[in-house]
Amino acid sequence: MLNLASVFTHSADQYPDKTALVCGASRLTYRQMHGSINRIANGLAAAGIGRGDKVALSCLNLPYFPLAYYAILKVGATVVPLNVLSTAKEIAYYLNDCQAKAYLCFEGSKELPMAEAGHEGFRQTESCRYFWVMMADPAAPSCIEGTTSLAQLMATESADRDIAATGPEDTAVILYTSGTTGFPKGAELTHSNMVLNALASRSIMAMVCEDVHIVTLPLFHSFGQTCQLNAGFAGGSCLVLIPRFTAEAVFSALQQENGSIFVGVPTMYWALLSYDNSDDRFDMERIVKNLRLGVSGGSSLPLEILTGFEKKYRVPIMEGYGLSETCPVATFNHLDRIRKPGSVGTPIWGVEVQIVSADGDTLAVGEVGEVRIRGHNIMKGYYGNPEATASVIRDDGWFHTGDLGKLDEDGYLYIVDRVKEMIIRGGYNVYPREIEEVLMAHPAVSLVAVLGVPHDQHGEEIKAYVVRKQGASLSEQELIAWGKEQIAAYKYPRMVEFRDALPMTATGKILKKALKAELE
Repeated sequence: MLNLASVFTHSADQYPDKTALVCGASRLTYRQMHGSINRIANGLAAAGIGRGDKVALSCLNLPYFPLAYYAILKVGATVVPLNVLSTAKEIAYYLNDCQAKAYLCFEGSKELPMAEAGHEGFRQTESCRYFWVMMADPAAPSCIEGTTSLAQLMATESADRDIAATGPEDTAVILYTSGTTGFPKGAELTHSNMVLNALASRSIMAMVCEDVHIVTLPLFHSFGQTCQLNAGFAGGSCLVLIPRFTAEAVFSALQQENGSIFVGVPTMYWALLSYDNSDDRFDMERIVKNLRLGVSGGSSLPLEILTGFEKKYRVPIMEGYGLSETCPVATFNHLDRIRKPGSVGTPIWGVEVQIVSADGDTLAVGEVGEVRIRGHNIMKGYYGNPEATASVIRDDGWFHTGDLGKLDEDGYLYIVDRVKEMIIRGGYNVYPREIEEVLMAHPAVSLVAVLGVPHDQHGEEIKAYVVRKQGASLSEQELIAWGKEQIAAYKYPRMVEFRDALPMTATGKILKKALKAELE
């Protein structure tokens, strides 16, 4: 038997009276969380939810998320976390695709009416029998007429329950990919996948029960789920949930709760680095004293941001790499090894990484090719889609990532770019990330996204979307001229468009797909 819920229940047994969760004014101990998890689980079981059933979950970073997440797992069902920004049409697709039997959805707000969109998607799904609303005020009835609130579901249930006997290869979580090509696909992650990746994450970050995690990564995403939710609770740590990222919210949580670990994506580090604390609103010396580790993932961290952040806040940032299909951690800059800025580190325990050509041949040190991964972290497959699964898991179990990278002589991985984002200009391969790194080094540049745009003569031309630093003056001609001095003639951008901001996903990644859509 193996069940992902055990990463929480084990710590609840060891540290029952320790603070497990903080969110605004709410503070819950492990004992209090465990009781609520069991009451939800008993309510689900009474409704007939059990082993193998799919239960969708839409929730911001609020206490409801971990409570519902572990309750679903505890009855042996599969959690299907959904992006909180999903539309009714997208929700209907996810629920139908995974054949969900039930759906737990947060109420939302006037600006983000999650329950309304969720219920509309639910109504379009024949397999989905139950829709429960998690209300901001637990005492309030459901905001959707004819439905039940989660508080009503669990009101009369017992606070005791055993974990369902699931197997290591049973599916614990289905995570839907972003769908950059075709429809989103549901990556099936097993209890073994998720438990081992959580324990590996706890180990490589050297977590202890005294750690306080500042959690602003969306918990519906694999990065936040594994590296903070599951790894943090497995270590008996305290998690401080931030429903919506802002630099002010992070610094406030770091100061008030003595945060020791921050995990984020590059745009979050960019926002923290750019934050103006000239009014001394926050005691940065106190914050820096308690913060022992920063972890970055989701996309490559520009060196300018890494070095600037470490110089300003005197805390190391360790980069890792992975995908939803790898639970997600595959490589990491381990604390007990030499860190190489610009690299995403070496494979974690039990994982192999290779660089291969388009023909599948293993490439030599320093050669750029597709990154492929094999190990305990590789998903079972895409739910109900054997063809898509076979297209990425092949060659004796290797998962083909679609990312371009290279290995150095010490086995450190460097991500060059996505295969599909590589620009071919006049027959030459150009990697957007390389250009972004160069442009980020300009003193007036704050943020950059580079992509290829159609061009009659060269096939593709290089265009940079740029956010200037506050108060900085920089023209298109000046930046193009500067780039021409820094890199080869075929690489520098011929077009620059300045923006006040760049489009981003709910997980904080720059949304290049939105920029490309503007060109169509």
